[in-house]
Amino acid sequence: MFKDISVTELIALKNKGDLTVIDVRSPSEFLDSTIPGSMNIPFFNDEERAEIGTIYKQVNPQAAKERGLEIISAKLPAFVKEFSKIKGKKAVFCWRGGMRSRTSATVLSLMGIEVFRLEGGYRNYRNSVVEKLHSFQITSDAFVLNGNTGSGKTTILHRLANEGYPTIDLEGLAKHRGSIFGQIGLTPHNQKTFDALLLEELERLKCSPYILFEGESKRIGKVMIPDFIIDKKESGTQLLIEMPIEERVKHILEDYQPWEHQEECISAFLRIKRRIHTPIAKQIQTDLELKNYDSAVRYLLEYYYDPLYEHSTKQYRADHIVTIKANNIDEAVDKIRQYLNTKK
Repeated sequence: MFKDISVTELIALKNKGDLTVIDVRSPSEFLDSTIPGSMNIPFFNDEERAEIGTIYKQVNPQAAKERGLEIISAKLPAFVKEFSKIKGKKAVFCWRGGMRSRTSATVLSLMGIEVFRLEGGYRNYRNSVVEKLHSFQITSDAFVLNGNTGSGKTTILHRLANEGYPTIDLEGLAKHRGSIFGQIGLTPHNQKTFDALLLEELERLKCSPYILFEGESKRIGKVMIPDFIIDKKESGTQLLIEMPIEERVKHILEDYQPWEHQEECISAFLRIKRRIHTPIAKQIQTDLELKNYDSAVRYLLEYYYDPLYEHSTKQYRADHIVTIKANNIDEAVDKIRQYLNTKK
């Protein structure tokens, strides 16, 4: 028979690379949120799950179980075959560690495929994430990348991460760039997915002497950043990147590629249009409509984003700011690298 394991045991095995975690919930449940790194082999598809749920509510639980058995019986050979392709240790979970994961584990065990089952399912995992984040404390020093919009902060962060520096990409975890235009070309994560990914990153870096991340606001797209990270940001050393506006315009165009998302760009702009001086706002909209993206971006920086940033930097103490003047991203990475290497 199969063995139940706790969330702690599952995460420990997964982090060692000794376990493949399989979400047997429906595809839509999997897409909404799952344990990071899991794969999806659904016990029921979305339509089947909806049908069984309706029977459960409108008839009775026994009728729902009988219909579920009828559906899965025809699918069992293909279901078992999918699991047989996976080498090594495996663990399954559903929403509450109930019928779907229990039946999956039982059938697989009968077919000679050993699996673990997560106690309490995804709900138990989610509760564990929330509890850990609620009590989490960052003891490492914090270095916070700051600078006007378009300064290449995310690119700089990625470059340093690839070199082994301890970084957390909050925008990457949120799948959102953090501005009114931030979700263009992306599918933002919800809070559950963000929290799970964030906790993994925090656990990975908890023994680092310092961590490096961008100076984000409390909200990034659909998600809220925990207060302990905001507090760490405000008390950390601010690495203030200063870069020519021409270079910043180039970065934004490369990142957002507005020519591929013109309608989304115009729609996003209309949400902030009233906050910009009327003649300038009119010019920006005209530039977007005529595909004069260089001009539109420059006006947005000069008349909207730069004033916002200047206001936000006033909250930081002067002795917590280190100014990084650079003509391009290569120079910025080199100067930040030199600074961080003195902190090891």
